[in-house]
Amino acid sequence: MAFRKIINDPVHGFITINDPLIYEIISHPWFQRLRRISQMAMSYLVYPGAVHSRLHHALGAYHLMHNALYELKQKGIEFTEEEEQAAKIAILLHDIGHGPFSHALESLLVKELEHETLSLLIMEELNREMSGKLSMAIKIFQNNYPKKFLHQLVSGQLDVDRMDYLTRDSFFSGVVEGMIGCDRILKMLTVHDGQLMVEEKGIYSIEEFLVSRRLMYWQVYQHKTVLSAEMMLVKILERARWLFQQGRLEITKTERLDKLLFRDIQHLNRNDLEMFCSIDDSDVISEIKNWRTHSDKVLSLLCSAVLNRKLLKLRLQSDPIEDRELHEKKSAVCSTLGLSEEDASFLVFTGEAENSLYDPNNELINILFKDGKVRDISQVDSPLIHQNLSHPVKKFYICFYQK
Repeated sequence: MAFRKIINDPVHGFITINDPLIYEIISHPWFQRLRRISQMAMSYLVYPGAVHSRLHHALGAYHLMHNALYELKQKGIEFTEEEEQAAKIAILLHDIGHGPFSHALESLLVKELEHETLSLLIMEELNREMSGKLSMAIKIFQNNYPKKFLHQLVSGQLDVDRMDYLTRDSFFSGVVEGMIGCDRILKMLTVHDGQLMVEEKGIYSIEEFLVSRRLMYWQVYQHKTVLSAEMMLVKILERARWLFQQGRLEITKTERLDKLLFRDIQHLNRNDLEMFCSIDDSDVISEIKNWRTHSDKVLSLLCSAVLNRKLLKLRLQSDPIEDRELHEKKSAVCSTLGLSEEDASFLVFTGEAENSLYDPNNELINILFKDGKVRDISQVDSPLIHQNLSHPVKKFYICFYQK
């Protein structure tokens, strides 16, 4: 009897796993850890339903990869069963390198290593465990495989990763502006000269996809309250690290998060990787609950504020924040809480948020017209996206404590 497992997904319906190797990967403890990594970090403080995990997203992206390859095969695009399996594994593991709270704490626990690099390290370790069965998947993930369209489905401006997270994040947050026509986009995909493209009749679906990305970015991912909460999470760990360096914070030798946070790890060995793959959101929340009673006023204030949703105020604007305002707000906090200016910098700070709807210098979204001509989507006359398509939107913010 053929191997077959069914997973009921609230977004895509039934997801079929019919490959023993893929099921073995899904069952691995390092993949199962993704159940305990939130997909949208602190967004649940604004959108209470946004509590779905990275595992949800990985399975959804796998499902869309399956559908995309099916559609391409129906159009005569040639690839082997081994290549199909490898592409599915690559998308399944594309986010396995995410640490606690996903992007919010990226590069903080393991310096200078983004989640894509960590994903590759984990895939290579899993490949050793599984006797080299992931080698082709790794080549596709790294864009080192000859059939470039397979990598473009994993990582590009029109990849199944983005299709799933836009649809899924919209579903769980309740923000309908993020809903896109995944099924139609997948049916419009084709391959021309070895590159992934979209058939001419799919232009409007791509417009909707790009506009939805921008709306979700500012309405959900960079919502001012979400941004405040996630920056507070960063400041908590930065403050804890600062206190440790000052000799004012004790750590336990057995606490895995402490080992990552307070050791200057530049390169992960096998034991470090094992340790990284054993921590999740619950470890961070546990430490925050412990630190809220710490004698340090700044650390305890930040921890209590995150736990009780008493967040720092945050204001977004088009122009840079003036130094005068930053100084005034720091002085006010120093006076109100009896802090030094250095301490106040953890409660009053500035930053930037930027989003590009479409980057023509990156992987292009090419449209294949009926006459055989190929045009980048930014060259297509469209009332929705026209010349603003590749123009980045940058906003400046000030985040500050206010009693």
